[in-house]
Amino acid sequence: MRWQGERESSNVEDRRGMGSRRAGLGLGTIAIALVASWLLGVDPRMIMGVLEGVDTMTGTSTQQQGPAPAPTDETGRFVSVVLASTEDVWSRAFQQAGRTYQPPKLVLYSGRIDTACGLGAAATGPFYCPGDHRLYIDLSFFQLMRERLGAPGDFAQAYVVAHEVGHHVQNLLGTMEQMDRARRRASEQQYNALSVRLELQADCFAGVWANRSQQARNWLEDGDIEEGIGAASAVGDDRLQRQSQGTVSPETFTHGTSAQRVRWFQTGYKSGSASQCDTFSARTL
Repeated sequence: MRWQGERESSNVEDRRGMGSRRAGLGLGTIAIALVASWLLGVDPRMIMGVLEGVDTMTGTSTQQQGPAPAPTDETGRFVSVVLASTEDVWSRAFQQAGRTYQPPKLVLYSGRIDTACGLGAAATGPFYCPGDHRLYIDLSFFQLMRERLGAPGDFAQAYVVAHEVGHHVQNLLGTMEQMDRARRRASEQQYNALSVRLELQADCFAGVWANRSQQARNWLEDGDIEEGIGAASAVGDDRLQRQSQGTVSPETFTHGTSAQRVRWFQTGYKSGSASQCDTFSARTL
């Protein structure tokens, strides 16, 4: 990606090294806990224990400890540029629909952090918290993508940011609230199935961003889209479960298979239209 010299977002908070009162996670799942165990040697029971009693969809806002500076390192600035691009793309898309886009904050942290959704930890990977409209990323995850998941490249990293911004778009559209209501009445297996559709829609929204940002900036290079596809494939539930536990349990999927994630990212990228991302109505995923 030719990102140097592009606008950086003013909505990035660099809280790396600032510390936190607690450790934990945001939108963690059983699959993520298992992968954390495989990748980092973290006991998955410890991670899942943190989940008990945590409402990841609503939550109460946690006061951040003072102002945070903008990032100055290359990876932090790259993430800031990608976030700025998502702001441009989704502001335009919402305007065309007669709405106003409210951009999220992106928090860079190291190790662990408090969030309005409970406890956040690097072991869970990047996540979005609907309760405070913030994305949380420990940049060490990008190293894990390269070394353990086989998903290198700057556009692979951009896909991660765009996917989490996709969750913010869902929050603004009311989809997250609907999911919260569904969780209260659905069985675990039914809710997992809905969660898969939620995640695949965020993948599709990431593809929409890739299409529209390319039209606006012409900044993608040969191989960039392939990097995004590789990243989407690398975090499929089937692949992660097979790597972490040696078997695959479809009834526990919460994010979709590698093939499904690639398909919906490509759907968004090829169409450039959020209207093509209705995973909840799709008969086949």
